[in-house]
Amino acid sequence: MSTQTDTRAKRNVAVLVAAQAVLGSQITMIFVVGGLAGQQMAPLVCLATLPISLIVFGSMTTAPWLSTVMQRFGRRSGFLLGAAGGLIGAAISAYALMLESFWLFVAGSYLTGIYMSAQGFYRFAAADTASDAFRPKAISYVMAGGLVSAIIGPQLVSLLSGNTPDATVMRFFPVYLAAMGLNVLGMLFFFLLDIPKPPAPSADTPRGRSRWELLTTPRIAVAVICAMVSYALMNLVMTSTPLAVVGCGFGVADASNVVTAHVLAMFAPSFFTGHLIARFGVERIVATGLFILACAGAVALHDVELFNFFIALILLGIGWNFGFIGATAMLADAHTPQERGRMQGLNDLLVFGGVTFASLASGGLMNCSGGSPVEGWTAVNLAMAPFLALAGGSLIWLMLRPKSAPA
Repeated sequence: MSTQTDTRAKRNVAVLVAAQAVLGSQITMIFVVGGLAGQQMAPLVCLATLPISLIVFGSMTTAPWLSTVMQRFGRRSGFLLGAAGGLIGAAISAYALMLESFWLFVAGSYLTGIYMSAQGFYRFAAADTASDAFRPKAISYVMAGGLVSAIIGPQLVSLLSGNTPDATVMRFFPVYLAAMGLNVLGMLFFFLLDIPKPPAPSADTPRGRSRWELLTTPRIAVAVICAMVSYALMNLVMTSTPLAVVGCGFGVADASNVVTAHVLAMFAPSFFTGHLIARFGVERIVATGLFILACAGAVALHDVELFNFFIALILLGIGWNFGFIGATAMLADAHTPQERGRMQGLNDLLVFGGVTFASLASGGLMNCSGGSPVEGWTAVNLAMAPFLALAGGSLIWLMLRPKSAPA
């Protein structure tokens, strides 16, 4: 691609970074308070994290059709739909808190998942107009926009919800009002995007590989597995973290600060992850991410002091960054523009399917395995091991596989 094209790409990256920073704040806010509010309203304590799970489930079920919308009508239309879903979801959740209705709260969470799905496509949009050399950096920079959301989101929770462990569920009401405002503000950014709509396919346009052919391509299969495991394990542990921190005797503000440190660690490395991929290769960066995720689990298992929560969640964020951004870059180089719509939607369907399972399992492991928060937290972190082995094994297989081997 030309220098002019990368000039356009850099402008789009700047817009997407701003959107990630502002709109992305609602996800960190809701992930802090969703489980705590759910714990107060749920008919069974094992369902405490169901609102978080429904956000991810909403993202999973939205990804295929939202990807199709973007393929047909362009990125802007899909991103505006996502922000509208976040706005409506936050409004319904706020109303559910007024009624103390757990199931209405769950319904609002599902609609928030439409926004989360759209946010997942920011990284692909960054690559649309970028040259091959700039593409990993473009993806990385957009992910770095989460640094601001890491500061805004949890700190708004601390400011708006207070730090009284026995307060009523209405203490979270202002958090959802703030989320509504962030969606309205964030919509304005998308009118500045300059990403052409994909050309309508003609009769003689190559259709590319089918979904099954794409999934059975070794490099794509391994990229999807590593993305699934990196994101799912991060979500598994992060979803339980506010419950574990508060359950071990600390306050909501402490939980917010731990999540702030975690989200900062998720996105801070993004300023250089793309450069590391370009220098050392994407496979080595993904492998490093999986190793750091394993270290996070080891630190969490060692003790339940506040210091351990901070260190474990920081490592969890860094491991996610290397694993997920690396897997995204691996996938972006493995399909053609004609295959973009079906592959990106399929990828996020599978990734967020894994994340949905992880968030559901998180509440069950945390609240219903053992008789104390410490035992639940231990179960959450032990559950990481087999999935890390799966991702690590698949990556080693790909790296050892002869380059000339048939797909």
